[in-house]
Amino acid sequence: MAVDRLLPTDEARALIELTREVADKELATRVDDHERGDGMYPEGLFRTLGETGLLGLPYPEEYGGGAQPYEVYLQVLEELAARWATVAVTTSVHGLACFPVATFGTEEQKQEWLPRMLAGELVGGYSLSEPHAGSDAAALRCRAEQGDDGNYRITGEKAWITHGGKADFYALFARTGEGSRGVTCFLAPGETEGLTFGRPEEKMGLHAVPTTSATWDGGVIEADRRIGDEGQGLQIAFAALDSGRLGIAACAVGLAQAALDAAVAYANERQAFGKRIVDHQGLGFVLADMAAAVDSARATYLDAARRKDAGVPYSRQASVAKLVATDAAMKVTTDAVQVFGGAGYTRDFPVERYMREAKIMQIFEGTNQIQRLVISRHFAH
Repeated sequence: MAVDRLLPTDEARALIELTREVADKELATRVDDHERGDGMYPEGLFRTLGETGLLGLPYPEEYGGGAQPYEVYLQVLEELAARWATVAVTTSVHGLACFPVATFGTEEQKQEWLPRMLAGELVGGYSLSEPHAGSDAAALRCRAEQGDDGNYRITGEKAWITHGGKADFYALFARTGEGSRGVTCFLAPGETEGLTFGRPEEKMGLHAVPTTSATWDGGVIEADRRIGDEGQGLQIAFAALDSGRLGIAACAVGLAQAALDAAVAYANERQAFGKRIVDHQGLGFVLADMAAAVDSARATYLDAARRKDAGVPYSRQASVAKLVATDAAMKVTTDAVQVFGGAGYTRDFPVERYMREAKIMQIFEGTNQIQRLVISRHFAH
């Protein structure tokens, strides 16, 4: 069931229609084959999304982007997630990986790399977390040592890299000094000599795109691939994460919407005690609560997006949106399985996958416990 959206322009409405067409053709028809078992990587799919303009929507037209407000971009992500959460999450991560160059890069760096990134010729990953430093980014140990030639030699371990081993480039954060001001951002090529990736994690969901660790064994990154100043890395990372949290909020809402739609369709078909189960008040109230949760989560991320578009602070609202939307997705997908009864616990229906995929939404881009910490800090005077 298509979501009834209030969109700001005719262009935005046309973009949502295009997204639905692409998602129905390229995502909905393939998701089941790719998500079963160990998953099968969707070769060529991100290039297709780039060719249709869906990978660069929030970035400037002069570099090949769509110049769309976040209010619109996030609703595109939501439409993608309603068909295939893995692809939507990876699209959001790609946007996150483009952020350092687009926001902190020099004009030369933008001209050289951004057009190919936004066109899907180069698909990115985000390499911030480490085995001992997930939410605590200031505890990074992976080091970047500058040689006499100005280039940087990278040594250390990275973890939880979405698209690890498949991405063409990574927004890499490594330590060049001590303390919170000792982290620097780099645009790391995916095939750098001395960079190796671990075996893909055996995840509960999101099977089609790998999540891996990485080992840097003295790999060299050229000096012109440093983004921003030395020591500016955490500032870049945290600025990117505010945007990334909105991306995950939108993905979570799309996933919850898919679960709601599946539950409503099933409730209208399934008979029990002589009538459709949707006509039983107890079940109808469950569906009503699911719908209220989805609508509320959507409104929350749109409020944060509009603040971002207006150029006003939105960090607290981004954390609220991520917290509310992902908790809603977990609740709604769990309720969807319950609506299906025993059938919902089988792979004959997609709701069991939705439930598995919703769990990670509460964890990445900062766990929901971290979101509560971020929100609470705004109240300290």
